[in-house]
Amino acid sequence: MSPVLAVSDLHVRFGAAHVVNGAGFSVAAGETLALLGESGSGKSVTARAVMGLVRPPRGQVTAGTVLLHGRDLLTLPEEELRKLRGTTISMVFQDALSALNPVLSVGYQIAELFRVHRGMTRKEARRAATDVLGQVRIPDAKRRADDYPHQFSGGMRQRVGIALAIALRPEVIIADEPTTALDVTVQAQILRLLGEIQREHGTALVLITHDMGVVADVADRVAVMYAGRVVEQATAAEVYAAPRHPYTEALLGAIPRPQLRGRRLSVIPGSPPDLSAPDPGCRFRPRCRYAGDGCTRAPVEHDLGDGRHTACHEWERVGSA
Repeated sequence: MSPVLAVSDLHVRFGAAHVVNGAGFSVAAGETLALLGESGSGKSVTARAVMGLVRPPRGQVTAGTVLLHGRDLLTLPEEELRKLRGTTISMVFQDALSALNPVLSVGYQIAELFRVHRGMTRKEARRAATDVLGQVRIPDAKRRADDYPHQFSGGMRQRVGIALAIALRPEVIIADEPTTALDVTVQAQILRLLGEIQREHGTALVLITHDMGVVADVADRVAVMYAGRVVEQATAAEVYAAPRHPYTEALLGAIPRPQLRGRRLSVIPGSPPDLSAPDPGCRFRPRCRYAGDGCTRAPVEHDLGDGRHTACHEWERVGSA
């Protein structure tokens, strides 16, 4: 299927730090793409750049394209981009308490979307906002629409954040670690809710996470990021069965398993690189057990067929291992 959202060769700088270095991925209608990697790999910055939320003087998108139905969001005027946010593409932020306005009721904040983008009256917008809160399983939605963000639990606030993202039925939702800091039961409820919304509306979902268990449960495809670059892309089944990048293999090796009870878990040695002065070759080289002489050069992306890609000089050794 043709992608709804296609990101290509995206570069983002914050001062001297080149935090996103040629990232690229695509997602089709009804598909879930998991953007995977440890903290600091550039996942959230990539998402914010896609949404047009990285701006000078602090940050700058220096290159790349972000095509939404063929329109490059990076070249659109701010007014045009504002019209697309919420209506065609929206985002669920990692910390709902910070993302919501603390001095406005949650019902008012959702209703504002309907007033601005749909031209509804206050009464109509209030009714629509209450309906959306009901869709995300907020109990007694009509009464709770008058409550403020601090009056909700973490899980309920995350549901309000999802309500804001889905209110106008966008075609693409970017969910930035929507289950972080929630207990396991609430995590399952939030993921189930996102899945139901996606199936009902055919929404393309980009799920940012570092939780390999979440990826296994919900993702159709996976894009693994390291030090600002997507280093491997494949279906979730392919990644779990036979990774083709050492970083992906190392992430999988660190997953706790019942058969490893009582044994020391595998770890990835070292630390992520300093992005203000990264290794000129492969950025994973100092931590990689496959590193060879050729890894002093930056790897190119290898097309392995059927939509699978890897950026590794030693991908064949990784596959055979």
